[in-house]
Amino acid sequence: MSKQTFIKGAIILIVAGMISRLLGFVNRIVLARLLGEEGIGIYMLTLPALFLMITLSQIGIPVAVSKLVAEANTENNKQKINQILALSFTITISLSILLTTLFIFTAPFVSTYLILDDRTYTPMLMISPIIIIIAISAVLRGYFQGLQNMKPQATAQVIEQVVRIVFVVIIVKVMLPYGITYAAAGAMVSIVIGELISLIYMYYCFKKHKTSIIELGVNVAHQKMRSTLNSILHIALPTAGTKLIGSTTYFLEPILVSQSLVIAGYTIAESTKLYGQLTGYVLPLLLLPTFITHSLSVALIPSISEANALNHHQTVHYRIRQALRLSFASGGIATIVFLLLAPVILQLMYGNDNGAQFLMFMAPFFLLLYFQAPLQAALQALDYAKHAMINSLIGAIVKLGILWLLATKPSFGIDGVVISIVVGVLVVTFLHFITLYKLIKFRMPFWLSLRMILLIVIVYFMGSQMTTMFMANNPLVSTITIITSLLILYIIGLFLFKIVSKDEWEQLKQGRF
Repeated sequence: MSKQTFIKGAIILIVAGMISRLLGFVNRIVLARLLGEEGIGIYMLTLPALFLMITLSQIGIPVAVSKLVAEANTENNKQKINQILALSFTITISLSILLTTLFIFTAPFVSTYLILDDRTYTPMLMISPIIIIIAISAVLRGYFQGLQNMKPQATAQVIEQVVRIVFVVIIVKVMLPYGITYAAAGAMVSIVIGELISLIYMYYCFKKHKTSIIELGVNVAHQKMRSTLNSILHIALPTAGTKLIGSTTYFLEPILVSQSLVIAGYTIAESTKLYGQLTGYVLPLLLLPTFITHSLSVALIPSISEANALNHHQTVHYRIRQALRLSFASGGIATIVFLLLAPVILQLMYGNDNGAQFLMFMAPFFLLLYFQAPLQAALQALDYAKHAMINSLIGAIVKLGILWLLATKPSFGIDGVVISIVVGVLVVTFLHFITLYKLIKFRMPFWLSLRMILLIVIVYFMGSQMTTMFMANNPLVSTITIITSLLILYIIGLFLFKIVSKDEWEQLKQGRF
C-alpha cells in the first residue's frame, strides 16, 4: 500500500476536497432552487440532531485509529494494527445501532417540541440509516490516514458527491409534488445513498489489504487487547468530547434560534426562512475553504504523531506552521472575495442576494476559523486532545450564551445569531493558539503574521478598484474576471511575501512530496 508524506497526502485530499466541495455546491444550488428558502430551512434544521448521533456513534475513534495506526506502522507492528481495527469496528458498530434506534424513537419529540417545526420529522426518519454507514466509513478512513494513504478516502469523497447529486435531482423532483416536507426527505435519502456507495468503495479498498471485518474480529479475539483498548479510549474520549461539544452546540443552535426568535417577535416561518438563509446560503460559502484546512488537519495527525514518536520536535513545529500557512493561503483569498462580491455571488448562485450582509460581516472573522482545524489536529496528535475539548467547551458556552442573550432581543434578532457564531470562532481559535504556546512553546512568527495581514489589505484594495471598473458589465463575466485577477495577484503575493515557500513549490512541481 503506497504511503504519502504530509504534503503529498494533503494535496491528494485537497484536490479531492476541491472537487467534492464544488460538486457539493452544485448539489446546494439544485436544492436551493428546488426547495426554496423554507425548504432549505427544514433541511438544515434536520441535520444538527443527526450530526449529534453520528458524533456519539464514533466517540472520537477515527482520530484514535489514525494516530495509533501511524505509530504502530512506524514500528511495523501489524498485530497491533489488527487489534486497533477490531476494537474500533466493534465499538462504533455497536454504538451506531443503538443510537440509530434512539434517533428514530426521539425524532417526533425533537421535531415537535425542540425545533418547533414538525415538518422536520419525516426528513429525520429518512436520514437515520446514515449513522451506521458513516460509523463504519470513519474507521476505514482512520485506518488509511494512519498508513498515510489518502487515495481511498479522496476517491470515496468524490464518488459520494457524484452519487448524491444524481439522486438528489431524481428523488427531489419525484417527491416535490407531494409537498416541501417530502421533498426535503427525498434530499436526505440522496445523502444516504451517496454515503453507502462511498462506503462500498472504501470497503473494497480495505479488503484488498485486509480480511473482512468479521474475520478480523475473530482472528484477534483471543489476544490480550486491554492495553490497545486503553490506548484507543485515551485518545478517543477527549476527541469525542471535542466533537460532541461541537455537535451538541450545532444541535442546540437551531432549537435556541427558533425559541429566541419567537421571543423576539418572529413567526415560525420567518425564523425558519432566516435560519435557512444563514445556514443554507451564507455558511456553506464561508466554510468553502475548510475542505483545504480539513485535508491539512487529516494529513497532519499521522505526520505529527510519527514525528513526535521519534522525538523530532522541530519537525512538529514546522508541520504546524506549514499547515497554518497553507490554511491562510486558501482562506485569505476567500475572505477578500466575500468582502468584495458577496451580493453578486449570492445572486448568481441562488437567484437572490439574501444574506449578503451576513456574509460580508462574517468573512473577516472566519479567516481565523481556517486555522482552527490544523491547531486542533496538532493538539490531538500530541496527546493533548483533552485541552482541545476544554477549549471547544468554553467556546460553545460563550457562543450559546451570547446567542440567547442577543437573539431574544427584537433589536438584534437574527443578527444576534450571527454575532454569537463569530464570537465562538474567535474564542476557540485563540484558546488553541494559547494552549499550544503553553504546552510546546509553539507560536506564529510575528513577521509572518504581519505579512499575512499586509497581503490581505493590499489585494483587497486592488480588488475594490477592480469592482469599480468592471462591475457595470455583465455580472457573471465581471465576477469571473475579478476573481481570476484577484487569484493571480494573491498567488504572486503568497510567494513575494514568503507565505508559501519556493522549496515547497519546487517539490510539488518535481513530484518530490
